[in-house]
Amino acid sequence: MEKLNVNPNRMELAELKSKLMVAKQGHELLKGKQDELVHRFVVVVNQSKKLRADVTEQFTGLYQEFALVGAEISPDFLEEAFMSSGNSSNIEVTEKSIMGVRVPQFDYSVSKEEISYPYSFSYTNSELDASLRKCHIMMEKIVLLAELEKTCELLTNEIEKIRRRVNALEFMTIPQLQESIRYIQMKLDENERGNLVRLIKVKNKTKKQMSK
Repeated sequence: MEKLNVNPNRMELAELKSKLMVAKQGHELLKGKQDELVHRFVVVVNQSKKLRADVTEQFTGLYQEFALVGAEISPDFLEEAFMSSGNSSNIEVTEKSIMGVRVPQFDYSVSKEEISYPYSFSYTNSELDASLRKCHIMMEKIVLLAELEKTCELLTNEIEKIRRRVNALEFMTIPQLQESIRYIQMKLDENERGNLVRLIKVKNKTKKQMSK
């Protein structure tokens, strides 16, 4: 690993050691956050997969139910009934935090007066009424699924950003600091040995002069 461009003195050595300590602490904290985010991500992914399978199964069932109902009711009336019941939905969007990551929170609601369908029950059968009510239940799950999948996307982006920072610290910043510290320490040791040799030479020379 290539060292940093540094001056081999004790002040620089102390500063680099301080930076190395901060870098190691930062790496440890980021790695811990990364691991926890990955754990949270796996939990959300599993929830999303389970809910998506549930929604797909319910959607298939509803499609079959509407196909059977459509055999007894005109397509125009079926579409009107479906669209009228669909106007009752409301989604409130807020945010929550997962390990500092802002993720959306969707709240789907239907008011009681809106959920009482505007068409006459005398012109529909119980199967249609039940199917339309199931649509509202499924919409809640679809909205929750959208929340979970958006959360997965945002967590993925954050995990990737932290991973790059962790790798930069682990494979570049920390090794460069360590190499620079070794270089300065080596130079200081060389200077110390050189000074010691010169001191011994001066001492020996002084002794010789005094013995004459």
